[in-house]
Amino acid sequence: MSQRIYPNDPRIKWLGAISLDSNDEYVMPWRIPYEEIDLYNTDLMGRAAMPAGVRLTFQSNAEELLFSCESLEERSPADLFVDGEYFGSEATENKEAFEFHGLSPGNKEIELWLPQYGEFRFKGLEIPDGASLYASTLPKLTKWVTYGSSITQCRDAASPSLTWPSIVSRNRGSDLTCLGYAGQCHLDPLIARVIRDNDADLISLCVGINVYTNPSMNERTFGPNIVAFIKIIREKHPLTPIAIFSPIYSPGREDTANVVGFTLKGMRGEIKRSVDILISARDKNLYYFDGLDILGADDAHLLHDGLHPNTEGYELMAKNIIKMLDVI
Repeated sequence: MSQRIYPNDPRIKWLGAISLDSNDEYVMPWRIPYEEIDLYNTDLMGRAAMPAGVRLTFQSNAEELLFSCESLEERSPADLFVDGEYFGSEATENKEAFEFHGLSPGNKEIELWLPQYGEFRFKGLEIPDGASLYASTLPKLTKWVTYGSSITQCRDAASPSLTWPSIVSRNRGSDLTCLGYAGQCHLDPLIARVIRDNDADLISLCVGINVYTNPSMNERTFGPNIVAFIKIIREKHPLTPIAIFSPIYSPGREDTANVVGFTLKGMRGEIKRSVDILISARDKNLYYFDGLDILGADDAHLLHDGLHPNTEGYELMAKNIIKMLDVI
């Protein structure tokens, strides 16, 4: 026998979500404000519906956990952490429930990392009869908001805790909010407002690759949009450190001009120039990091399609980004 915990139970805390669509049937995390959803581009909306970096947390002495969700054909696995340590991963594709067995006895902190790809409607939790459930009592962590493309959403990582933002956040002890939107990192002003309006002790922006592959800007507009995006964030984060990462290496795009004449090398130069302009205008908490120092030409074998890293590539990215953020 088991006891049912409803999806909107207040003892379950959500981390990394911008908003929640919550009702008696399910809770669905969103990475944009759900109440303003009609203001957003529909393609961006589709990516924001995927809970990359989102976790649900609670305390329990249960030794078995069964999570219910809406079935979906394409979706990443979910990862379970117990008292901060990785416990296991379970597939979620085409499943209405997945479970973890053999947890240690006694009360413990539970953290479930939701799939980084595919929507997730949480329909509740089952724990054994007599087991307890309490709200998490983890101390408040420094908040890190990171923005980027598919290379930040990390669909190709084997599971959500193996994305580079997840690895970096756990290494640094940060509360992650991941705003990686596959194909949709186009410096949307509405996303700048999302970052502006949320708590952050550190902000990082990985910009450029989507603007190159789906040319939404050219040499005239790209730099000014970077400047404006950061200035919107600065309206409520005047002193928060902001790290800007230019694109990682991508063979075939480095010296090849897209339809508006941009090469990836040229974009890196424009990103650095934009950062330098802001620094010269007295923004002293802004930092530029070259994407080639995150994953360069010598690491091209870790790009399974010439653009997206594999799991090993994301691990390398995390290692290098940790070093960069440690100097801020």
